[in-house]
Amino acid sequence: MTSTVSPLAGKPLDPGLLVDVAKLTKAYFDLPDPGQASQRVAFGTSGHRGSSLLLSFNEAHILAIAQAICLYRQQNGIDGPLFLGIDTHALSRPAFETSLEVFAANGVVTMVDEDLRFTPTPVISHAIIGYNRGRSAGFADGVVISPSHNPPADGGFKYNPPHGGPADTDATGWIERKANELMAGGLAGITRMPYAKALACEFTRKHDYITPYVEDLADIVDMAAIRSSGVSIGIDPLGGAGLDYYAPIIERYGLNATVVDTTLDPTFAFMPADWDGKIRMDCSSPYAMTHLIGMKDRFDVAFANDTDADRHGIVARSSGLMNPNHYLAVAIAYLFENRPGWRSDAAIGKTVVSSAMIDRVAAKLGRRLVEVPVGFKWFVDGLSDGSFGFGGEESAGASFLRQDGTSWTTDKDGLILGLLAAEITAVTGSDPGERYVELTRELGEPLYARIDAPASREQKAVLKTLSRQQIKTDTLAGEPITSVLNEAPGNGAAIGGVKVVTADGWFCARPSGTEEVYKIYAESFRSEAHLRQIQDEAQSIINAAFAAA
Repeated sequence: MTSTVSPLAGKPLDPGLLVDVAKLTKAYFDLPDPGQASQRVAFGTSGHRGSSLLLSFNEAHILAIAQAICLYRQQNGIDGPLFLGIDTHALSRPAFETSLEVFAANGVVTMVDEDLRFTPTPVISHAIIGYNRGRSAGFADGVVISPSHNPPADGGFKYNPPHGGPADTDATGWIERKANELMAGGLAGITRMPYAKALACEFTRKHDYITPYVEDLADIVDMAAIRSSGVSIGIDPLGGAGLDYYAPIIERYGLNATVVDTTLDPTFAFMPADWDGKIRMDCSSPYAMTHLIGMKDRFDVAFANDTDADRHGIVARSSGLMNPNHYLAVAIAYLFENRPGWRSDAAIGKTVVSSAMIDRVAAKLGRRLVEVPVGFKWFVDGLSDGSFGFGGEESAGASFLRQDGTSWTTDKDGLILGLLAAEITAVTGSDPGERYVELTRELGEPLYARIDAPASREQKAVLKTLSRQQIKTDTLAGEPITSVLNEAPGNGAAIGGVKVVTADGWFCARPSGTEEVYKIYAESFRSEAHLRQIQDEAQSIINAAFAAA
């Protein structure tokens, strides 16, 4: 990042800087203005997100989205149960109550945690897939109420259709449009009932999410190998939805594991501030992960999850917090050599901004690599039918198949990626950090970074459709350009930017969806100096394209 690191980074915040939960939840009932773009429903790659304090995540939004989902279900013949999960953000509870009022009033059978507690994103995906397996009708779908690792004042609402993964743009676009129509109409089309009545009615069902997920873990991770090795494991749920899951996992499988912090606090006061001085439950951030990094010598391997437990952060005794790209490469190399039940043609899925180290691992393994745009939705089909053994994003989100080659989740699962780190350590005798060093000795050592550069709305629109003809150079950092991509080679879908590749490096430039900047992802297999040269020339190439446009 080009932004300056805050002096608060990695430190606990003064109580005066923490979110005021009472003010936040009171503001949830304030009325947004649907005439203001910033106050309308807007589905990004991970659903609708916002804050009640900014009038972007309020009761009106949730009423409209929940009703729109009911209408979407009717239109698409989805008449099985809806699995509903929430995380530990303060706005998740009132959004849960609001959505249940609408789902129950519309006659949607809704599966809620039996103790009205928290359910990770991957557990919802696992439940949907498990329910729908073998069915030809009566399919289930789901909703996760979570803004992922975002700050404590944020809320989020995500829809997962019957395939169990993130909804595609056709579904989210339809839901977004219908929700905004309902808001513009003063919520006149909303059907709801009081929360107490909704909770007690025939359509709301208490469901044990924990037991089926925990018992199935032996089908995807070698829990017996972890147990018999005695490998010591540290686990930090970062105050998120994984809180209720790790004690049953440890007990069920007899693991030598310790949950290092079980604090549940909607202000997340126990979290060190992230790079910008804000609290963010980002398990790939060295600032947010300060506590677990400081414990690395207590365990053979440790890991954390973000608030809805779909992301993973791996702390190795040998190397500390691993770069997400490094761990993805290690996980892929290990899994494809230790999962004989997978199809021989099962591919490796990666996003266009993930490390080229994965390309080299795929070549070493003799496996097909499928490179897709940013967004986990692109891995859903492959993880559903077993044609992808693994799908992963550079932002520390991934999932993979069961040991028999069948589907586990079609959404990111931070729990299994953490447990896989323990399996790797148990089976190989080396932690994932050591395994990565071994890979670099054989395949080269890449240097990877992301920076932001300023761009106006008009310039971001230019960047979205940049073509090879608009790149007025044949070299990048002293090397011939081998390809210029604005579509992902794995599926031909637009990447919403441009990727320029050479033999020993690459950059990808994509506009931010929320800020007046564009993101430059870059990597070099040569040196820091070569990486900086790629970044500098990337900005020059993009600026020249802006000027020409």
